[in-house]
Formats: sequence, structure tokens, C-alpha cells
Amino acid sequence: MGHEITGEVVEVGEDCETLSVGDICSVPFNIACGRCAACKRGDTGVCLRTNPARPGAAYGYVDMGGWIGGQSEYVMVPYADFNLLKFPDSDQALEKIKDLTLLSDIFPTGFHGAVQAGTGPGSIVYIAGAGPVGLASAASAQLLGAACVIVGDVIPERLEQARSFGCETVDLRREGSLQDMLAEILPNSGGIVDGAVDCVGFEARGTGAASAGEVPAQVLNDLMSVVREGGKIGIPGLYVTEDPGGVDNAAQFGNLSLRIGLGWSKSHEFGTGQCPVMKYHKSLMNAILYDKIKIADAVSERSEPRAHPLIN
Repeated sequence: MGHEITGEVVEVGEDCETLSVGDICSVPFNIACGRCAACKRGDTGVCLRTNPARPGAAYGYVDMGGWIGGQSEYVMVPYADFNLLKFPDSDQALEKIKDLTLLSDIFPTGFHGAVQAGTGPGSIVYIAGAGPVGLASAASAQLLGAACVIVGDVIPERLEQARSFGCETVDLRREGSLQDMLAEILPNSGGIVDGAVDCVGFEARGTGAASAGEVPAQVLNDLMSVVREGGKIGIPGLYVTEDPGGVDNAAQFGNLSLRIGLGWSKSHEFGTGQCPVMKYHKSLMNAILYDKIKIADAVSERSEPRAHPLIN
């Protein structure tokens, strides 16, 4: 188990050319060879060589190549020269380690969702889900210049955390449509937003009185209802090909009751899949090191880093 790894190099393999013992590095959660057609395009989340079952590999994850996870004292990182992000100054890195640890997955994944949603200066963005990735996506939308970021969830403490760094919030335990709730915040647009990010995934819950039950397509259908014509929807939230615990036979095989005709009629664009961490992590590292964002404060990260994971 464990796919979000940050560590200090304590040993290097004989083929390693750019790393030294003592380097402190971020490890992208998706493992990439750096040589296949997908990696050369920058699509490192769907590397063609690191997982014999299908494109894309990750540490300690079911059906992701059999790679050993990082919830351990030491871990071996393959293709290390290509995969690892070395922090330029170890002392500075240790001072900001709680922020930098989020570069392995949560921060780039949230940022990727905001990019997929077309977020830019002056845009209005809705984020579904205020877990760590949702909060990271909200902070990323602010970093990208959004004028208004609205976060929806059913857990009051998560919504309070979103408000702590300047987001508007929607409590989805309330009765009524998402558009009506957003209209209270956005009366001039009637509750319509420029783009939206699904940071919930296949275990989505209903809203209002149905918020206690699983409704797998709830978020995606809600987002199509509130995103403007020609808008974009980012989907970093996880959807699976099989879910034995799904609410019905269809959901158990990843078949959801999507109102795709609505999205089609509004010319929506959908962005899906694993975040290609390497596409973003160096730029996001710089944003942290130059104090453009305090991502650990946004997602309320409090865990202490391990001292000496092995990066090989």
C-alpha cells in the first residue's frame, strides 16, 4: 500500500546518473518508463511499459502493475532518473516539506482537474467534493486566476476548510437542485459556471434527503446541468471498470446512468483519467518554493514525513 511518496535517497542503482545519496525527492504516484510513445507525449499516467495488464502503473495499487507500495521505511523507485523530482535545496525542502509532499499526487491531481475544466483568469469554477483532492483543486483554481471558486460537499468540516482559504461553499445536504444553490451565490448567471471539476468519483452520494446513499452518476449529471454551453468538465475523481460493491449490476461494471445527451447538446468537453504528475510537478514545486501557494494549509495536511525512504 501507499502511492504518495517523498523521501531521501539512501542508495542509487548503477544505472542512475542524475541522483546522489542525500537528495530529497518527490516520487510521482504513476510510474513511467520515459521511453514509450505515451511517455514521450507527456502522458506518463498511461505508460505502456510499466503495467502488463493495461496502460498506467502506480505504487501499491490494485491492478496497477504489481509495484510495491510506499507505506514503508524504504521503497525502490524504477526509472529513477526520469521519474524523480529532486528538490534543489535540501534545507529549504525540509522547511516546506508538508507542502512538497503533496507533489506526489494530491496537488498535481487537483491542479490537473482545474486545468481540464478550462480554469483561467476571471473564470467561475465549481468543485464537487471537498476532500484533499477537491481542496487542492480549489486552491489550484485560485492559483490559475479564477475569480470565484465554489466547493460542494455534504460534510460541514470540509466546507469550513474550503472557506478558510476564500472559497464559496454549497452544502449538498440541502434540498433543491445544484443550480438553484449556485444561483444564490451567482445570481447574475442563474447558477451557471464556466467549468467544473469532479473530485468525488464512482462512490458519489446523492444530495438532499438522498445524501446518505450511493448514486454513482450524481456528480457527473449535476456538473452537466450547471456548466455553461461550450464549457469544460475535469474528472480527476476515480471511476473504475469494476466495482463489486456497486449499488446495482450496471454500477458493478462501471456502467452509469449518465445524461450524456445534455452534455452533448451543450458541447461540453470532458477530461478524464490519471493525472500525468510529471507534466505539472516541477512548476508546482516552484509555486511552493516561491510562496505562491500554501497547499498544505489548504488541504489541512498534518502528517509527519518519514525520514529515510530508499529511492533507487
